[in-house]
Order: sequence, then C-alpha cells, then structure tokens
Amino acid sequence: MELNKGHDASADVARDDTKEHEQVGTRTPGPSEAKWKNDEVSAIRGPDSPLPQEITPSSSEHGSPPKDNTAVTESSTGLPPADPLTRQDTSASEKPYSSYTLWEKRFIVLTATMGAFFSPFTAQIYFPALNTLAKDLHVSSSKINLTMTTYMILQAIAPAFIGGFSDTAGRRPAYIICFVIYIAADIALALQNNYVALLILRMVQSGGSSGTVALANAIVADVATSAERGMYIGITSLTGILAPSLGPILGGIISQYAGWQWIFWFLAILAAVFFIPMLLFMPETCRLIVDDGTVPPPAWNRSYMNVINERKRVKAGLGKPDYSKRDELAKKRGKVRFPNPLETLVVAFEKEGFLVLFYAGVVYAGFYAVISGMPSQFKDIYGFNDLKVGLMYLPIAGGSLLAAFVQGKIIDWSWFREGRRVGIKVTKSRQQDLSHFPVEKARLQVAIPMLFLACICTIIYGWILHFRVHLAGPCIILFFQGYTLIAATQTISILIVDINPSIAGTATAAFNLIRCLLGAGATALILPMTRAMGLGWSYTLIALIYVLLSPMLFVVIRYGPRWRAERKERDEKKASVKAEKAVARGEKA
Repeated sequence: MELNKGHDASADVARDDTKEHEQVGTRTPGPSEAKWKNDEVSAIRGPDSPLPQEITPSSSEHGSPPKDNTAVTESSTGLPPADPLTRQDTSASEKPYSSYTLWEKRFIVLTATMGAFFSPFTAQIYFPALNTLAKDLHVSSSKINLTMTTYMILQAIAPAFIGGFSDTAGRRPAYIICFVIYIAADIALALQNNYVALLILRMVQSGGSSGTVALANAIVADVATSAERGMYIGITSLTGILAPSLGPILGGIISQYAGWQWIFWFLAILAAVFFIPMLLFMPETCRLIVDDGTVPPPAWNRSYMNVINERKRVKAGLGKPDYSKRDELAKKRGKVRFPNPLETLVVAFEKEGFLVLFYAGVVYAGFYAVISGMPSQFKDIYGFNDLKVGLMYLPIAGGSLLAAFVQGKIIDWSWFREGRRVGIKVTKSRQQDLSHFPVEKARLQVAIPMLFLACICTIIYGWILHFRVHLAGPCIILFFQGYTLIAATQTISILIVDINPSIAGTATAAFNLIRCLLGAGATALILPMTRAMGLGWSYTLIALIYVLLSPMLFVVIRYGPRWRAERKERDEKKASVKAEKAVARGEKA
C-alpha cells in the first residue's frame, strides 16, 4: 500500500514537472539528459523508489525516440552544450536569492538611487551658472568649462576606488566616506571666490559624490536577480533623469536670485538631510558580508536599526544572532585592503567588457555633448537667461522619465522571452545559472533599436539649431533624445552587472570610468567643434560615430557567451590554485 502511494506521488510530481516545462517551452529531454535527471531523482527519493516514466529515455508518445537536444544549443547562445552529468539546474536554486520582501527591496534600491542622485545633480545644477561664474571670476567660458571637464575626470576615477572598496568592506562604509568628503567640499566651495580654488574643490566634490553611482548598481545586484533587474535598474536610472531636469532649473533659480555661492550651500544642506537618515536606517547589503541579508553584519556595517533589532531579540529571550556564518564570510573575503583601481581596469579591458563599455561610453559622450552645449547655444540662438536655459532641460527629463518606467518592463519581458526560447525556466525570486543563458542577446536586442533612433534624434537636433527653428522644435526632439538615450544606456548598465555579478561595484566603476572620460572629452570639445563645423554637421558627426561603432554590439551578441564561459573557467582555476596554496600554508603551520 505504501509503495503504491509512493508511486502515485512520484507520478503526480512527474506530471506537474511535465506540465510546468510545457508552459515555458522546454523540449523532451534526450537520453543522456534523462539519465542525469533520473540519477538526480534517485538521489532525492532513494534508490528503491520508482522513477517517473515521463523522464525515462524510452519512447515518445508517437513511438519515435526523442532527439538528444540540450536546453541551450551552441547555435542559439554561442556556447557548447552543457554536459548533463555536470550541469546545474538552470531553472533556479532552491534558496531565494534575497531575504528582503518586495517593499524592502524597493526601499533599499530607492535609497541607493537617492544617494547616486548627487553626482549627476551636482554636475547639472552648475550648468546655468556658467556664464555668471565666468563674469564674476573674470575668466573665459572655456576656462569655466574646464571645471566641468575636471569634475567629470574625477567622476570617472573615484568609483574605481569606491566600487572595489565596497565589494570587500561593504556598501555602508563606502557611503560614509563619500558623503563626508562631499559635504566638506560643498561648504568649502560656498566660501571660496577664486578660479583655482573652484577648479580644485570641484574635483574634490566630484570625488566624494561620484562613488555613489557605482554603489547604486552594486546594491541592485545584491538584492535583485537578473530576471527582475530591469525594473530596479529602471529605478536607479532616475538619477540620470531627474538630474538633467531638476538640476538646471534649481541652478538657474538659485543663480538668478541668490547668487552662485548658494548653489553649493544648497547642495551641502540637501546632502546632510539625506545622509543622516540613511546612516540610521539603510541596511548593509553586500553579499560577501550579509549573504542574502540574514547574516548579522560587523560593527561598522551595522545601521541603528540593526542595533535596535538585536536588543529586541535579546529582550525577547531569543538570544544573540548566530555569528558563525558571519565569521565564515569574513574568512572568505579576507582583510579589507586599500582599494586597487587596477581591478577596474581589468574589467574594462576584458574582451566583452571593453566592447560593451566603450560603445556605451561613446553614447554617453554624445549625450553630454548635447546637454553641456545647451547653455551657450540657447543663449546665443534664443537669448535665454540662466532660468530659461534651465527650463530647456525639462523635455529631456520627460523623455527620460518615461523610459525609466517603460523600458524596465520591456527589458524584463525580453529576459523571460529568451528564457522560453532556449527552454530555461526563469523565476524572479531566484538567481538563474547564467552559464548557458544568452544574456547578451536578451539585453542588446532591446538596446540596439533605441540606439539607432537616438542617432536620428541627434542629427535632427543639430540641424534644428542650425536653422534656428521655432522653440517647439528643440523641445520635441529633446524629449525623444531623452527617451532613446536613457532606454539604451539603462539596458547596457544591466548587461554590465549581469556579466560581472560577483564584482558589481567594480564593474559599474569601470562603466563610470569610460563613460565619464569620454563625456569629459565631449564636454571640452563640443563648443570648439560647433564653432569650426557648425551645429548641424557637429551633431551629424556624433550620430555617424554611433552608427560606425555599432558592429561592436553585434560582435558581443555573437561571441560574448563564449568569452564569458572562458573567463569563468579561468577564474575558477585561479580560485582553485589560491585555495590549494592556502591549504598548503595551513599544513606547514
């Protein structure tokens, strides 16, 4: 009787499994894969339990033997088929990726987004005051533009230190360092009245604020799986959306009615108002420190809420948390070392990483060429003052805001679609094994159409300014530029985290390095270029560069999966050698 019950239960499970696989488009398993599944089921149910008939390699419903296909073929992903005897189940791991609830994850990501807001916002709020600063400090517009260029250079370099530091020391200590430097620089900038001081302190200010950009995407990687990152990266991309709109508007109002010094006082006050609550309530999320969020963090990674919850636990008689897992993670990550920016360069110059990062950097450079040229161009063509120049950033913000909410859902839809196409079940709450998932295609097939639309918008924008058309023309085209550029770069940001999941902070820092260096070059060159070539041909050239370099993305789709597999194998060998050396040292001791 008990044996029949066991057989019925097995058959029920098999039918449920078969139904579930049919829903996601999986195929009938081949003989070798069926053997692997049978072995796995035997290991779970015991050797004496009968195996479900649906996964045996006997015959199909129609009497013909099923083909020995794998879930992901070489033709679909660029990777060789996985060995069924060694492959992990790509459907999902049993343990949820994160212990945080949906609303907790949203709170954490939104807080990280607000922290990352300060870097682009500080750059943008400065734009409307450029003409006033040049007049008050008795320097040329080119020299004032240099303060933007140096800001962006530090914006590129600083995350290389902060990103790597946060991957080992944790996100909270990195935030503390960033905001202490940033607030001090804001106060000093508000008190100075000298061009050299402005130049140097803007660099310090950038060094403090720019690390938060790398931290935002790293936190998304800490709490969200690849299947849901589209939505959360959409939230973090709000920094690049609200900054171009709110920054210039507020900068124009403050500069016009209170003076440019109050721009920096405003930034210092705003940063302090954000930093104090964040210090009290933002939890540590770095997976090398708290794993999925259930491991108690060390003292300097703890928020006030951690302390309160621990006290409540002791008062309730539950005792102190189990620190054994924390000690295990501490041994795994080793001692906190001084950040090594060369780790960022290693990521930046990997074959796949370089192609993706460089192209994304070129796109950002074109975006910066548009927004940094707007103050002087709209003043010359339309006679705008600081406030009106600031208002012209609203159309970009509108398009960007729409992209953040719409594109995130499209990105996640594309991920599920690719999963169904190759026969891999995608579960939002669990992180899939991406070894045989076409990550590059799932992401870039969404980005590429947006990039070509961005090319068209950039060309039209240049010629609209050249012919000095009615103001409605630039407003409309700036809206579409905001949508297409943010939609494309948002998708590429997710791809960068997907291919570097264990070092998300370092990978985002590499992205920041390349895009800011190229953006700094574009900011410095756009005014001389438009004077030499004219507005129409200058922006046409930028769009042509987008098109000429676009084959890089198709190369990534074709060869990226194979490069990713090779890198994973190389990293595993290094880790194995390192572990052997550690064992040898222990034996000698």
